[in-house]
Amino acid sequence: MLDNNHKNIATFMHLGAFSKYFIPFGNYIIPILLWTTNKEKSNFVDENGKEAINFQLSILLYTVILGMLSFPFFIFNVFGDASVSDLFHFNDFSINLSEEGGFRTLIGASFIGIIALVGFFLEIIFIITAALKANKGESYRYPLSIRFIK
Repeated sequence: MLDNNHKNIATFMHLGAFSKYFIPFGNYIIPILLWTTNKEKSNFVDENGKEAINFQLSILLYTVILGMLSFPFFIFNVFGDASVSDLFHFNDFSINLSEEGGFRTLIGASFIGIIALVGFFLEIIFIITAALKANKGESYRYPLSIRFIK
């Protein structure tokens, strides 16, 4: 039988991810602090702490990958058909965002932006769902979460 204290700790581990909007890296700091100080109290707290931390690390990995995928679109959109010598010598070099090919890069960047926006909303939904389940004393496995901590 879980007591309310364990349910509350588990709930706040999940909701601690929202602290990133107020505290830099709070989405890692809060769950890790709550988990490390309370993981011996119950298996439920330990399990939820691992889930919350693994999900935040997975989100970080997915964000880095999306950033890496979007970088070429940024470079091609800003520099267009500039050659390497233009970049180093600045011979008649101008940044023109309306050149041919800009539309293709805009579509690619928009596609990545849409993926990021959908991911942002899914992250919020998953965190709230996990917190509600933890508050009820139920286990929750985040979808698309990589199990870094087992």
